[in-house]
Amino acid sequence: MILVTGATGLVGGHLLWHLLQENPRVRAIKRYSSNLQPLRAIFSFYTENPDVWLGKIDWNVADVLDRDALTEALQGVDVVYHCAAVVSLNRGSDIMTDTNVMGTALMVELALKMKVKRFCFVSSIAACGKAPVGEIINESTPWKEREGLSVYARSKYYSEQEAWKGIEKGLNAVIVNPGVILGFSGTVSGSSELFVRVKKGLPFYTKGITGYVNVRDVVRAMILLMNSEVSAERFLLVAENCSNREIINTIATGFGKIKPVFGLNRPVLMFVATVAGLLGRTFKFRPAIDKSIARTATGRTYYDGSKIKTAINFDYSSIEEGIADTCRFILKNKIF
Repeated sequence: MILVTGATGLVGGHLLWHLLQENPRVRAIKRYSSNLQPLRAIFSFYTENPDVWLGKIDWNVADVLDRDALTEALQGVDVVYHCAAVVSLNRGSDIMTDTNVMGTALMVELALKMKVKRFCFVSSIAACGKAPVGEIINESTPWKEREGLSVYARSKYYSEQEAWKGIEKGLNAVIVNPGVILGFSGTVSGSSELFVRVKKGLPFYTKGITGYVNVRDVVRAMILLMNSEVSAERFLLVAENCSNREIINTIATGFGKIKPVFGLNRPVLMFVATVAGLLGRTFKFRPAIDKSIARTATGRTYYDGSKIKTAINFDYSSIEEGIADTCRFILKNKIF
């Protein structure tokens, strides 16, 4: 029996689809407030009969902080894919720390107690170290606390440490650190928001560079790793290091939109974030941009995602083709 947490999110949704291609049924966790429409939309990306496949999921209602509900969900489970996380650069620290760190700690504790045979934890490149200028970040790059780190980055780093603690106690686990994940999610949050904004017409881009990966590559890598003998290893999942301009231009081409011509650098975004912060404090609202987002959007970091290629003979798909597939699906179904 397989259990998936975070099953209604981008990674969890695509993972469920691919697992159901190889397993008659899969168990998944959802909260009382979970909306299954995004998951139905993800399944529609692959099939014209999403409800048939949704019927193959055995749902358990649970929160990753609910010990009793998680214990019940883990009954008889052999394999866990822990995808649940709050993914945001401007959310408060409490909800992110609780869900990402404490939730992972509880999942690891119960997986050990319930003698789960295999465990996959979805971390992030945000949990990776920072390399000197000109060097590429890989799995061995040391983590350093530093000014300007987002709450999200810290939460993913410390949640990954909970997974490593479990491994030290005997948990048979692998960890994946995806780059910015691109793909169709049926929502307007996370990287999917980028498709929405470009489709509506985005006049500017931010002058940053980072690692990107197709969501289908992420879930394919996870399944292959879990079906292998690999254990106690982490893998950066980055197909290509691209500038934000390249990604936005590719999405604009997919939607037949004009490519943005205005580039925003860090000083400009930091000024905007400062003004937004002042206005937010004055008029009591959370601004759409803060200094953490400004730093992330204009950062220039490069990642080495090649380790998995030799570990399980894995090849990444093209970022350009993945974006084109997503744009075609959105246009065909008149989404957003």
